Parts: sequence; structure tokens; C-alpha cells
Amino acid sequence: MATLTSSSLKYSAFVLIVLYALTFSFSLVSARPATFLQDFKIAWSDSHIKQLDGGRGIQLILDQNSGCGFASRSKYLFGRVSMKIKLVPGDSAGTVTAFYMNSDTDTVRDELDFEFLGNRTGQPYTVQTNVYVHGKGDKEQRVNLWFDPSADFHTYTIFWNHHQAVFSVDGIPIRVYKNNEAKGIPFPKFQPMGVYSTLWEADDWATRGGLEKINWSKSPFYAYYKDFDIEGCAMPGPANCASNPSNWWEGPAYQQLSPVQARQYRWVRMNHMIYDYCTDKSRNPVSPPECRAGI
Repeated sequence: MATLTSSSLKYSAFVLIVLYALTFSFSLVSARPATFLQDFKIAWSDSHIKQLDGGRGIQLILDQNSGCGFASRSKYLFGRVSMKIKLVPGDSAGTVTAFYMNSDTDTVRDELDFEFLGNRTGQPYTVQTNVYVHGKGDKEQRVNLWFDPSADFHTYTIFWNHHQAVFSVDGIPIRVYKNNEAKGIPFPKFQPMGVYSTLWEADDWATRGGLEKINWSKSPFYAYYKDFDIEGCAMPGPANCASNPSNWWEGPAYQQLSPVQARQYRWVRMNHMIYDYCTDKSRNPVSPPECRAGI
């Protein structure tokens, strides 16, 4: 019979430790994306939100009785939030599906918005982004998506650190708001924000400035969500989390767009941007300071 030497025992112990560590790390990875109820709660009209696939996905419903919405259980100060969304198909004019972060502080609120504006069948979906800093918004940009977002799920991400806020679609940046505090321009960095999403009717403005009204004969309208992922400093939490430079989202690679991202961003702005408040002379005869600083 073979006997175990000291070295073989050490090796066996090492293997067991590695296997345990790998198992533990896989369990951590598999815990994300989270189920809906781990990170979120229904904010309004619970009869219009249905959990799917054991809570790993949800369906939002809009009809003539109500829209609906959900919110994160915690607020966060910096990090990344993403979810996969399949938007309202067909004749979706007048509907708005929103995914945003909000400090919920009334007149001094900070907010980072995705708003998906429905359209008539065959017309492109428009994504409107907006940024509120210390209560001041009116920073809308609009992009026509280069695919049908109602045909399948696509990943929408809000990334936020001390240097920039970036809105991305399937990893492609469509909006960047830089920290230009050195030039006297406010940046949202003091208030934690919750994560929200809603499906609601806004045919007074959403589609062609309100010219296209919602067709209730096509209701109920459905939007689908899955793969909820939040990585950031939850508040309340460790006091030093948000200022910790070791957080992965504060690393050098995330302080500005990479060369590849910068090319993608230029492509979006050149080929798919249909509105930019920075160049709207009727609203802003003098370009806003953050536009002149480079957003």
C-alpha cells in the first residue's frame, strides 16, 4: 500500500484549497446577475409587474388603467448598473420605458436617465438621455438605435465614477458626461442614487413632440427585463467605500473612454444622434458651460 509523504499531503491540501477557492469564486459569480427581489422592490402598481423565470426576469405592463415601476432597495454612490431590456414591440408610440438613477432629493436631485421613446411600427426607437446635477437638468440628447430593441434583449448600462458618467448600449457608449469641476461645472458626486425603472404613457411629448398619440387598441404594452446587475457602494455602508481609489470602477482604465470606446462614441454621434441640447440654439443661444468644456 502506498503511503502519503509530507510533500504529498501538502500538495493534496493545496489542491483542496484551490478547489474550494474556485468553487467559492464561482458561487460569487453565479450570484450575479441577481434575482429581481434581491436588489429591487415594486415601487407602484404591483398588479402590473410579473416575475418570470423564478425572479430572474420581470414583465412590466402598461394599459389604460396604469403603468408601473420598480426601484432598488438601496442607493449607491458610484459604480455600475446594468440590465437587459426588451422594449415594447410594434406600435409603441406614446409609451416611455425608463431606466435611471435618482437621488430622490426633490429640488437638488441628481439623476442619470435612459428614456426609451416608442414609435409607430417600422420607425426607429429613440433613446433619450438626460443628466441632472444638483437640481438642474435640461441636458437632453437623443439617439436612434441601430437595431430593433423590441426583437431581443439588449444590455443598457449606467457607469458612474469620480471622473465621468457613461451611458452604454451593448457596451457601446452613447453619452458621456465628464467631471469638469476644475472649470466650475457641477458634477454629481455627493448624493447616492437609487436605481429605478418605469413603463408609462407620455403621449403629450414622447413621440414626435406629442404629435403621435398612444393607440390603446394595441394595449396592453409589455417590456421585459432580466440580468439585473449592480456593482457599487451601497448606502448606508462603509463610510470610506465611495472614496476608495481601489474600487475597480475608479481604476485608470475607467477614468476616460478607451481608444476603441472613443471610436464607437464618435460613430454613434455622427450616425445616430438626432438631438443635442448643446447645439439647440433656440433653447441655448449661448452654449452651456459643460458643452464648451467638452462632454
